[in-house]
Amino acid sequence: MIPLEHLGSAQVPGGEELRLYRRGQDFMIQLDRNELMNSRMSGSEEALSDMTLERLGHRAKLHMLIGGYGMGFTLRAALARLDQDARVTVAELVPEIVEWARGPMQALTAGCLDDPRVKLAMRDVAELIMSASGVYDAILLDVDNGPDGLVRDENDRIYSRRGLANARAALKPGGVLAIWSAAPDETFRNRLKKSGFDVDEVAVRARSNGKGPRHVIWFARKNGL
Repeated sequence: MIPLEHLGSAQVPGGEELRLYRRGQDFMIQLDRNELMNSRMSGSEEALSDMTLERLGHRAKLHMLIGGYGMGFTLRAALARLDQDARVTVAELVPEIVEWARGPMQALTAGCLDDPRVKLAMRDVAELIMSASGVYDAILLDVDNGPDGLVRDENDRIYSRRGLANARAALKPGGVLAIWSAAPDETFRNRLKKSGFDVDEVAVRARSNGKGPRHVIWFARKNGL
């Protein structure tokens, strides 16, 4: 059996410790005994980008905000479809996540962080959202495990009524807030609707081959002006 190799650890601000492991060609990021990410399961993270862009249609100079780099699956899927005049801001709070992307996971990263369309912001995505007004065509959140977070208590503010109001204000008319979750959450879906969004809930498989656990993505379109 191929041994599990511990490559590094990172302290989440206001949260617990993340650990990066490698087994053969596969990478895993764990929190305690919970596996948060695995390089073999990219399907739902790629769908987060692909399905958002399908809903937006073609927009000139599209500006996308991605909250949480993770292993970069959402970012790479976006770059594969976006025009050269598009912009993607990636908010990542944990410096080691970027160090791992540029270090042991460099082959997986495939240079996406150096794409001229990408701006890396080492900040809490909630701060970027709160400081924006009508800036983004899309906000993609893959932060924690979804509304029922594990990593950091402060992530709750992203999914609160106030956090959703901030996200709605940060979007352009007709913009889309897309939120990844490890599991369904009817209470949160209703909160999205009450926050002025038209909501579409989609179940997606974790693996790109259509297999693996089911995850959930909410696509919340800003209605009105």
